Amino acid sequence: MIRSHDQWVCAMNNKEQKNKQRKELLNAFSFFSQVGIMMASCVLVGVLLGKFLDDVLGTAPWLLLLFSLLGAAASFKSVFDLANKK
Repeated sequence: MIRSHDQWVCAMNNKEQKNKQRKELLNAFSFFSQVGIMMASCVLVGVLLGKFLDDVLGTAPWLLLLFSLLGAAASFKSVFDLANKK
């Protein structure tokens, strides 16, 4: 079947719109996955550092609690910084 020029242009516009929507969806997915990984890694580093220092200095559980809270605060700051970049 031979398509007219108008049908061909309309089909190409639909394909471009679908590609644009797919790209926007993938960008949103990558942003939210980056936020999740960033938050988890900040808290994990804080917990591991606090646990290590507690074992070395014998101050259990105080440094673990302190660095866990600092890790959580750092994760929120990182998310706000990332949001302000976008």
